[in-house]
Amino acid sequence: MHDTVSAQPVAPDPGAIAESVRRALAEDVGSGDLTATLVPADARAEATIIAREDAVVCGTAWAGEVFRQLDPSIRIAWDVADGARVEADQRLCTISGPARPILTGERTALNFLQTLSGTATTARRYADAISGTRCRILDTRKTIPGLRDAQKYAVRCGGCHNHRHGLYDGILIKENHIAAAGTLTAAVHAARSLAAKKSGSTIAVEVEVETLDEVREALAAGADILLLDDFSLDDTRTAVALARAQGRARLEASGGIDLARLREVAGTGVDFISIGSLTKHLHAVDLSMRFRTTS
Repeated sequence: MHDTVSAQPVAPDPGAIAESVRRALAEDVGSGDLTATLVPADARAEATIIAREDAVVCGTAWAGEVFRQLDPSIRIAWDVADGARVEADQRLCTISGPARPILTGERTALNFLQTLSGTATTARRYADAISGTRCRILDTRKTIPGLRDAQKYAVRCGGCHNHRHGLYDGILIKENHIAAAGTLTAAVHAARSLAAKKSGSTIAVEVEVETLDEVREALAAGADILLLDDFSLDDTRTAVALARAQGRARLEASGGIDLARLREVAGTGVDFISIGSLTKHLHAVDLSMRFRTTS
């Protein structure tokens, strides 16, 4: 949870990428690409993928896997790597091989590249906005179903960080959990007991708080991380001071924080700011494929 971004983020498991691509091709190609059969079976082609706007690239492994599954003889030469910034009209790659499968794979490959590059580009804007501060931007679980691994990878490519991946690798106590447990303190104590039973576990116990009184209660209960939900700047600064006096808990700000407010919130001294829109409010990057037959 809250893992550190490396210079070259490690992509999801190749098997997971292959399965995502398999499903995507199945829904697009189905029983066969009718239009591609209009092209002679022996025709060969060369295509380039071009950025139509400034962006951060992500998804090269998924695009490459699309063409590999359609025809292993297709060759792709990438001019850029995931995480690279590109400008409008810049070439991302050159694709060469049989014309039919290149045409068949065009849309699926672009869908992966456009979607993941969109996430990486948004993440980069947020990372740049707090450059020079000690705060880190986190994603959330508000991802496209079936693409969580991919989108969280794209977040890392954009220079931001991952929160927990799912419900299984982190404890985040929210309002309904507190209601079910009876009190915030009871929920935190139960969570700490659960975390202690995990052999060799480094699972942090995080609790969502909505008032300064809940901040005090969560700190006293021994929470590792406090999620400050829709706190004002003044209350956020007070929460930071309380946490520093306690000396252990880290603070995460969340709730309606956009680019305009980002640096101001980071300046309060919180450790993290979580942004659901990194993966939820998706703007797909505009890419296009330019195609020509070579025989």
